[in-house]
Amino acid sequence: MPTGRPRRGARRQRFASALARGRAWGSDYWWVSRALAGGLVRRDVPDAYAAGERAPVVLIPGVLEEWTMMRSIADALSEAGHPVHTLPELRRNTATVKEAAALVATYLGATGLTDALIVAHSKGGLIAKCLLLGEEGHRVRRVVTVATPFSGSVLARLVPHPVVRAFVPEDDTIVELAGRDEVNRLITSICPAFDPHIPSGSRLEGATNVPVAAMGHFRVLADPEVIDAVVAACA
Repeated sequence: MPTGRPRRGARRQRFASALARGRAWGSDYWWVSRALAGGLVRRDVPDAYAAGERAPVVLIPGVLEEWTMMRSIADALSEAGHPVHTLPELRRNTATVKEAAALVATYLGATGLTDALIVAHSKGGLIAKCLLLGEEGHRVRRVVTVATPFSGSVLARLVPHPVVRAFVPEDDTIVELAGRDEVNRLITSICPAFDPHIPSGSRLEGATNVPVAAMGHFRVLADPEVIDAVVAACA
């Protein structure tokens, strides 16, 4: 006769998974709070970022973020020999995706950067894809994204602020970018195992998708596996 053991085992597994995700959610907000506070104290761009013989890297952070959120990744890329560009022109990245892409394009043109690598977090990945589709896209060798909502996020409907509402799946820019897949082959998307802000995940059809064990939307930016994946994708 069947026993209740398999059913109890499945319940325990579901409970453990839910507990791990709950912890990931809490840890995410704890980490981002510290990172934002740290960014207010340490804002100066290290001199070492200007040096390097490998392909230049341009950082594009997520919404309401500055480059300092990506400091761990930037440090690793600098140590690997890449000059790192931080784009203070983006400020807190509250411009629309297309406006921000235009700012990055202007920067690339003004500095004459070519064969550049874009490393982007969250909204930054949408900006980078928009850039690839534009007139200055030829200056970019590859885009590496971390936790980017390429298909939007249903959770954006819960936030009334237009800066966040812009990520609903039916947003015009989200739909437009999703329909333009000709540049997806130039994108490496690093996908957290669980992202509390993007229930549908960060997978992008036609791109190089790199799943990682790390959970979260923000704290993954300091996760060793994620950092190694970014550096490897830029090699």
